[in-house]
Amino acid sequence: MQRIPMTSEGFEALQAELKTLKTEERPAIIAAIAEARSHGDLSENAEYHAAKDKQSFIEGRISELEDKLSRAEVIDTSRLKGKTVKFGATVKVTDEDSGDTFTYKIVGEDEADISKKKISIASPIARAMIGKEEGDIADVSAPGGAKSYEIISIAWK
Repeated sequence: MQRIPMTSEGFEALQAELKTLKTEERPAIIAAIAEARSHGDLSENAEYHAAKDKQSFIEGRISELEDKLSRAEVIDTSRLKGKTVKFGATVKVTDEDSGDTFTYKIVGEDEADISKKKISIASPIARAMIGKEEGDIADVSAPGGAKSYEIISIAWK
């Protein structure tokens, strides 16, 4: 069974989503199915079919979250330190072509959110940075083409 690395914040977010699905979404969809059933003929009842589809989605998501949480390897990033890039590091890089500077935190796949500057450990840029030190160049083979980033700093927050 493959472990899934994630921060404690990511683990808590998945737990909160699971709780919401089980305590709010699931009961609401059961009530919606019961209401749609009361309208009669199920073969031509669009409300019933839509509610059943939503129920299927919710049950699938619950199953997926329970699996991920059971395989989670929660990593306390506040205890991490070092001079090389690894999971949980906040890395400041400069694009060697454009000179633009970016700061990314390397997190688990389910936590990745580029708008919050969090990138997945499985992303091409994170994979290229793992094991590198300040001053090293990370060559990234991305779908948009090859890019090179200089690692400016590594922080642990």
